[in-house]
Amino acid sequence: MSTGLRIKLLRAKKGLTQDQMAEQLDMNRANFSNYERNKAVPPGETLMKIATILNTTTDYLLGGSDNPNRIPEWATPKDMKDFKELLEEDGDLMFDGIPLNHDDKQKIKDVLTGLFWEAKQMNKEALKKGKQKRQNNE
Repeated sequence: MSTGLRIKLLRAKKGLTQDQMAEQLDMNRANFSNYERNKAVPPGETLMKIATILNTTTDYLLGGSDNPNRIPEWATPKDMKDFKELLEEDGDLMFDGIPLNHDDKQKIKDVLTGLFWEAKQMNKEALKKGKQKRQNNE
């Protein structure tokens, strides 16, 4: 499935129009329509914004994953609780002592989302290998 079709299907699922998407992306409808029709490829930063609006990942939009959800299918309720706590920690996010604006905070949260789930998956795989190794040694 193409990037444009993935964007179009998720946009429709969320009940958003092309005009609404274009407005949130600070562009005109024709430009956004070109993305859905595969006439143009969204630049990286725009693709990240589209993924955020549609509550998905850039990996899904680009065809690297067939899971449109931000949360992996293997995540347990405890994993999701841990992740929620990570993102909801109190305190301002700052860089060099200056509070970050909303867009910059969202970019950091998007990066943390990917890193968190990647680390969680690596830990689960390591635990599984450790259990298998112990079972083989018994």
